[in-house]
Amino acid sequence: MKTIHRDGTVHDVFDPDEALETLRHSTSHLMALAVSHLYPGVSLGIGPPTGQGFYYDFQMPHRLTEADLPRIQAKMEEFKAQNLVFEPSILELSEALEFFRSHGEELKTELIEERKGEVLSSYRLGDLVDFCTGPHVLSTAQLGSFRLLSIAGSYWRGDEHREQLQRIYGTAFFSSRELDDHLQRLEEARNRDHRKLGRELDLYSVPEGVAPGLIFWHPKGAKVREKIEEFLREEHEARGYQFVYTPHIAKRDLWKTSGHYQFFRENMYTLPVDDEEYVLKPMNCPGHILIYKSRKRSYRELPIRLAEFGTVYRYEKSGTLHGMLRVRGFTQDDAHIFCRPDQVFSEVVATLDLAEHLLSTFGFQGHEIMLAVWDSEHTEHYAGKREDWKRAESVLVQALEEKGWPYRRQPGEAAFYGPKIDISLIDALGRTWQVTTLQFDFNLPARFNITYADSDSREQHVIMLHRALLGSMERFMGILIEHYGGAFPPWLSPVQASVLPVSERHHEYAVEVRDRLSGTGLRVEADLRNEKLGYKIRSAQMSKVPYMLVVGDREVQGRTVSVRDRRRGNQGACPVDDFSRTLGRKVAQRLLDI
Repeated sequence: MKTIHRDGTVHDVFDPDEALETLRHSTSHLMALAVSHLYPGVSLGIGPPTGQGFYYDFQMPHRLTEADLPRIQAKMEEFKAQNLVFEPSILELSEALEFFRSHGEELKTELIEERKGEVLSSYRLGDLVDFCTGPHVLSTAQLGSFRLLSIAGSYWRGDEHREQLQRIYGTAFFSSRELDDHLQRLEEARNRDHRKLGRELDLYSVPEGVAPGLIFWHPKGAKVREKIEEFLREEHEARGYQFVYTPHIAKRDLWKTSGHYQFFRENMYTLPVDDEEYVLKPMNCPGHILIYKSRKRSYRELPIRLAEFGTVYRYEKSGTLHGMLRVRGFTQDDAHIFCRPDQVFSEVVATLDLAEHLLSTFGFQGHEIMLAVWDSEHTEHYAGKREDWKRAESVLVQALEEKGWPYRRQPGEAAFYGPKIDISLIDALGRTWQVTTLQFDFNLPARFNITYADSDSREQHVIMLHRALLGSMERFMGILIEHYGGAFPPWLSPVQASVLPVSERHHEYAVEVRDRLSGTGLRVEADLRNEKLGYKIRSAQMSKVPYMLVVGDREVQGRTVSVRDRRRGNQGACPVDDFSRTLGRKVAQRLLDI
């Protein structure tokens, strides 16, 4: 694909991701042109490409609704057919300010003033001139297939105290087939939306106006979480982790020592207690450090692996909250490993092994790996010595090579306190979700003076590793709901089987079957409502119960159940004990066969 840059030069683009990004950015300009023609008084915000498409923010008197989208789309198609060219210009600061101010583009003027001393440029498309660095396609004839998707509110620069804007989301591809495939995936994603399914399946709620960003786990959702935590606890304890509990609040001084108060203050909740300031914990690490430091430690005790299902609280802007995926209070499957230098490699490999095992058990087979390292040209921005960073990066690389995992190195993306490995799972719709983090920390061991006595009784600083494997229970639950479409496998399902009596005279046997199965540890309910069998089957199907056990005259007489699989339909009759053993085996082995 040929693109035009702000200096007027034309380049060939061979990288498909770069080409798609340029296509989408150019399409956002086409959308801005259409909107400016259709609705007088429009001022432009920004219109970047995204991983899924593009958007543009507008300040305008007209209140956009979904009904406006077809009209805007039609105008875009009209301009596309005119084969309008993208015309770049390099601008002087005074020229840029004068032009955009004279056109009432105050938001663009603000961006220009922030870029004093930089090369400034704009692109003209038709009669629309946009402050932009480009690049763009040569003309609208190169634009492929696009679709406007939705409208949302936004704030200028993401600041809720600034101007309120209207955002139009869209997507674009090179071909109509690619667009159709994407729209089909979006429709499937809407059907799997965890907010919709969470409400329909009675898993959780976020009471409106009461606790934005805080999750209320309903009994069924709490049962799924309980099974996740049981699995995690079992796997961790088998690998030498020790579980702890730490308080939800602590004095400000603790967070000053850790550095969170200085560098994370805007994301923390504080409250006065006895004339002192306390903090709702945003991280679990200081608490685990205090447990480690509660007595002197010997090199013989290491590694010490402290784990916690620790609930933390962080301020998120209301506009960014999103069901279970973006919240203000969440519970991490958090752990911190305190070890000697000679133990680091084996601990990193063991952590990656555990992450792989957990994610595959939940049914996630694919993943992407990122290795975030420091910017070695600007070491002043990082804690720790150069040799520490080199050694830590080397260990992480060796561990990834030991696993045989391909990874992408990300210079400058490490936290200031150490390099890290991030693992993103791939769900049933092919979407990636970053969940696992394994992080070196050169900062807290120094701040808290975390040490152990070596074989010569000399105090040495520990190597400290932070790690969370599923991330948070809330976010991981949201991912699971969408991955499974709410149809959890039997070992996770809040109700594993529903006994459905054909008529009232079969209620007694239905209760007997329910109680026998429940007595073996299975989660079973009996639908004793005065409804027809077909209605009960549909209800259980809508509730995504793995198995429906129909009982009528024949089943009562034979002391059996007629098994109906939620995906495979009728499976025939079998003795109650046989069904119990079969389902019990699937649950014990955490099988994902349905």
